[in-house]
Amino acid sequence: MIRQIPSSLLEGAVEELAKLPGIGERTAMRLALFLLKQDDDFVNDFTGAINRMKKEVRYCKICNNISDSEVCSVCSDRNRDASIICVVENIKDVMAIEATMQYNGVYHVLGGLVSPMDGIGPSDLFIESLVTRVASGTVKEVILALSSTMEGDTTNFYLYRKLSGYDIKITTLARGISVGDELEYTDEVTLGRSLLNRVAFDNNI
Repeated sequence: MIRQIPSSLLEGAVEELAKLPGIGERTAMRLALFLLKQDDDFVNDFTGAINRMKKEVRYCKICNNISDSEVCSVCSDRNRDASIICVVENIKDVMAIEATMQYNGVYHVLGGLVSPMDGIGPSDLFIESLVTRVASGTVKEVILALSSTMEGDTTNFYLYRKLSGYDIKITTLARGISVGDELEYTDEVTLGRSLLNRVAFDNNI
């Protein structure tokens, strides 16, 4: 911890800010001092927005994406093709794909990847709800858009085994994305092309 902080209250604020990802102690100190200089309205708006986000943001009952209502804006959009489901690891991947403006289907957020080393198994993810959606008979294609890491490939293969018995097309992103890369860090052009040029999953087994 940065030494010689003259206030225990300031020190407490710095410690909390330093818990945020990517925020070190010095950056936390700059943020705390910045907030300290602002007027009450600014700080109240800032903390109020965080409190409202924490209390009011929901998860879509269909795809598990974040939402302000029971069903997210993607699932409720009648202009989207609900017969195509793009399976992603997390909400950041939804944002990355949406930024490409190359996809008009819907999503299914797993909430993670199968990773035995981390104690995460299939039952810890939203896999059964995906199977239920496919089993409804309205789905024509499932795109497995998971990171090309060991955990992503393991999850892809597990999902393929779970879904291969249904009369649907199962595809995966073209390998424009380097092995080991995560979707959220892939540039929009590469990700968009990988999505448009997706291939049958069984071609990659």
